[in-house]
Amino acid sequence: MNIFWREFKASFKSLIIWSVIVIVFNVVGFSKFTAYYGNPEMLAILDSMPPAFMDALSMRAFNLTTLTGFFGVMFVYFALMLSIAAAMWGSDAISKEERDKTVEFALTLPVTRGRVVFSKTAAALLDCILLLLVTWGITLVSSSKYAPESGFTSFVSISMLAFFILQLVFLAIGVLLGCALKQYRRASSIGVAVILVTYFFSVISGLSDKVEFLKYFSPFKYFDPAMLLNESRFDLTFVLLSAGIVVASLVGGYFAYSKRDLYI
Repeated sequence: MNIFWREFKASFKSLIIWSVIVIVFNVVGFSKFTAYYGNPEMLAILDSMPPAFMDALSMRAFNLTTLTGFFGVMFVYFALMLSIAAAMWGSDAISKEERDKTVEFALTLPVTRGRVVFSKTAAALLDCILLLLVTWGITLVSSSKYAPESGFTSFVSISMLAFFILQLVFLAIGVLLGCALKQYRRASSIGVAVILVTYFFSVISGLSDKVEFLKYFSPFKYFDPAMLLNESRFDLTFVLLSAGIVVASLVGGYFAYSKRDLYI
């Protein structure tokens, strides 16, 4: 438990920074919604864009002049921010002991390496949950002045659950990188690179049926905001795939950290 609280306190500044980023992005984003709100003329501008581009960004699935539609388009940007934060917390929680030359102290504690990984991962998970709650709260506050339509609150709620699963996926991948990489300094940067590559896959997979298979390599495609809005459900296949990635990454990280040499 001491390791858990020590880790949480060490990452608290990062949590505050990410919370500020999310709040600013949210406030600025919803302020831009003023230009679309109840203004069908803005849709004519979007109609002039290439259909493939619009489909790739799920922009044709939503009506941007409604609050629900605007949040649906913003879905992917919230997903990116929360995923990057989760990956960085996961990788940094493990690798920073070597980076900061404190790993020798951690190894002198009467706990196993597995316990260290578990405690640090739990602290990073708490950071993810708190950031998600901040995102949820500021979204409801920012949208309240626009008289949300019926169904908006439930759409936001199920979207937050989707974000949480994405956080778990990239947190687990970050933990795996932090535990397994001998070049510990690269763990966070590689974690962010994985997110950007998988997001690129999600965009490409929406451009043509020939590359649609790429969606299985991108967690960002596992949760379709249009499906969440219209059907209020997840695709079970992708939920199971997400769970598989989380379990495989955490188990792989545990065994990798238990066996590899650490830099003191």
